[in-house]
Amino acid sequence: MATTPPHAPEPAGMTRKIKCPAPFLSKTYDLLEEEEICGGGRGGGAAHGVERLRIVSWNSEGNGFVVWSPADFSEAMLPKYFKHNNFSSFIRQLNTYGFKKTASKRWEFQHEKFKRGQRHLLAEIGRKKCDPSGFPPFLKAKYCSKNKSNNNNNNTKNMVMLMEENNKLRRERKDLEMQISHFKNLEMKLLECLSQYTTMPLLF
Repeated sequence: MATTPPHAPEPAGMTRKIKCPAPFLSKTYDLLEEEEICGGGRGGGAAHGVERLRIVSWNSEGNGFVVWSPADFSEAMLPKYFKHNNFSSFIRQLNTYGFKKTASKRWEFQHEKFKRGQRHLLAEIGRKKCDPSGFPPFLKAKYCSKNKSNNNNNNTKNMVMLMEENNKLRRERKDLEMQISHFKNLEMKLLECLSQYTTMPLLF
């Protein structure tokens, strides 16, 4: 009976690098899991006979989440997990990692690798290269192409500014030379006048 050969040991000094998810993603996932434990759905989670309204939760399919109350979310959840209470900043961060708003009448966000019960997928979510400011899709192409041409534009502007400055200095030099020539002529005329005055005979 054939036996399966054991796996060859990894060479010394070589270890597998474990990719960790971004802190923002982990914290967002944590707050959703905590809310999942505290209540059983939108408006669910009764404790001691008191119904607890959800602030944020996974959607029904588990492939996205919904912020049901942005005001309460900003006041209670953001300071706890992110040390700020700016809902717009939270949305910009979502956009940075490629999340999309998928509903027009509520704050629902989805990402193909952000799913309930699949935390291991978080490590595969990275920042988008051309969308650091969370621009909407119709501005992305313009933003990326603008970034690529920024260096060339800056170099061109610098060259133009240097040429203008050089021309300005040349004009100023010519003006100074003309002024010097003018003053030299005045000096010669004054000297001629003085010489004529000193050679005039005295009348008694």
